[in-house]
Amino acid sequence: MAKTICIIAGARPNFVKVSPLVRAIERHPDAACMLVYAGRADDPTLEDSLFEDLQMPRPQYYLNVDSTSLNEITSRVMAAFDSFLDEHPVDVVIVVDDLASTMAAAIVTKKRGIRLAHLVAGTRSFDINMPKEINRLVIDALSDDLFTAGVRSTGIATREQSENSQTYLVGNILMDTLRYNYDRFKKPVSLPNLEAGQYLVFTLNRRVLMANKENLSKMIRAMVAAAGDMPIIAPLREEARKAVEETGEKLLVVNPLSYLEFGWLTAHAKGVITDSGNVAEEATFNSVPCITFNNYTEHQETVTVGSNVLVGEDPEKLREAVSQMVCGEWKTCALPDRWDGRTAERIVQILV
Repeated sequence: MAKTICIIAGARPNFVKVSPLVRAIERHPDAACMLVYAGRADDPTLEDSLFEDLQMPRPQYYLNVDSTSLNEITSRVMAAFDSFLDEHPVDVVIVVDDLASTMAAAIVTKKRGIRLAHLVAGTRSFDINMPKEINRLVIDALSDDLFTAGVRSTGIATREQSENSQTYLVGNILMDTLRYNYDRFKKPVSLPNLEAGQYLVFTLNRRVLMANKENLSKMIRAMVAAAGDMPIIAPLREEARKAVEETGEKLLVVNPLSYLEFGWLTAHAKGVITDSGNVAEEATFNSVPCITFNNYTEHQETVTVGSNVLVGEDPEKLREAVSQMVCGEWKTCALPDRWDGRTAERIVQILV
């Protein structure tokens, strides 16, 4: 009898990671997939093109939780997912990353005695003041199967695992998605005059960075000054767009791009400047120089082996790094272990 594997996604980036997993489950004769989204069916970040680009179905089920309060999200997802499991028996629940909704689903799963698997386990900032760090600790502590992306996270997960849990170094599932879609990337229609290698890309998502308006202005001013004549293209959503435009600095701010267009943009850039771990991982895969606005990264291999450099929130460090990026003075980049596009296959084999 086929095992029913339930995947619960809490935000748009989760779908980029689970798309190869959905395909791998559907291909396996002894597995069936249920895809659940914690948010609403009309969530504006889940445009139809996302699922078309990723070549995956939309979620079959929605929990319809749309709060911005982390504690409210946790309580509402717990109640909604509990009701969902009353009506839909499953053998395994896979939770992704470190969101409040991820932790909520993990707690409900474990209370019901259902097998719990954590995708991208063992990531740590070691800053207990970060809400996501608490989520990571709770989810990993509860999980039966800890699926890690790299050697460092495997070491952390192994040290912390309980007697009844098991850690597996399965590799970076984001690379499954990149390898599957790389030849399908397409040049952004809204940027027809782009020349490969003749521009930088800037992305901004973290609310804490946007909240410190004075320092954000200093960071962007330093970035623009160091870039010189090199254009900086910034595909930004509303909150980030507003924060950047308020600085008055000259960036080419564009509307958010589709997955395939954004993939082309970052793969062909001279360099990428970001606060996103996922974007930094993609840059390492593409051997594109990358600067991250942070003092740490959950995926250390992007720094030790890959193209990523951390500048924290220091404008002078950023200025120096962007100058090196524009001049082509960057470290040699290699591909970390198990970024081979077979992560989803390994996970399904373990679960089944």
